[in-house]
Amino acid sequence: MIAHAARARHDDLDALVASPVALPNLLTEYQVIDLLHAWPASWDAQGFVAALRTLTPRLYSIASSLKIAEGEAHLTLARIQYERFGRDHAGAASEFLAARGLDRRVPVFIESNERFRLPQDASRDVIMIGPGTGVAPFRAFLQERTAIGASGRNWLFFGNAHFRNDFLYQVEWQQALKRGELHKLDLAFSRDQAHKVYVQHNIRRSGRELFAWLERGAHLYVCGDATHMAKDVHAALREVIAQHGGKNAEEAEAYLAQLAQDRRYARDVY
Repeated sequence: MIAHAARARHDDLDALVASPVALPNLLTEYQVIDLLHAWPASWDAQGFVAALRTLTPRLYSIASSLKIAEGEAHLTLARIQYERFGRDHAGAASEFLAARGLDRRVPVFIESNERFRLPQDASRDVIMIGPGTGVAPFRAFLQERTAIGASGRNWLFFGNAHFRNDFLYQVEWQQALKRGELHKLDLAFSRDQAHKVYVQHNIRRSGRELFAWLERGAHLYVCGDATHMAKDVHAALREVIAQHGGKNAEEAEAYLAQLAQDRRYARDVY
């Protein structure tokens, strides 16, 4: 970013780069190709490649249990394309995988997440909050819980943009509900109505029952977007605990902190 700004010599870009407030937003909203189109600069190929940082590894949650999909690791990825400056762009890692096809090999590595695990006590209830592709680990959780005959209940909060095209694993969740493997399913499709509805709205709506589950020892999991979703969900949980637990904001925050310390509130956000 700084190297490009130095070559581009655009006053507005220099101002953005120099601002501690604007720079993080710039880095979030603009990919390299966007910068080149918005603020052109003179680069030769060798110098341009040398200035680029190495891509960080892309981590995906495994969306299957070995007890159900023996010898396999399923992934949930979104092939998102967006247009800026008249060009289509897509996420690098997801686009790479989608373009490979089912019969191609790619190098991978496994990174364990010891803090995002199902409770050892299979009689414990679990509450899973996973909008979009954040639902991936919860598909694996439900498969695992079903395979071992866990007696605890399972509650999933799922959200996405549209019911018609974005209800990931719809048939699986519906079948799990019919079989009694999934006990509650709360859905939020944000753009299927005039007012936007997100998972945090359903959390508040079901707050009394959700708090009752927590009081009975349920484990709480959140997976997905860290920029907005995780913060909004955490705020909704804090409000639910304050309202239905008779606590003020500080006490509700301490309640969540204790859940996390007891490994009953786990987040895998990115």
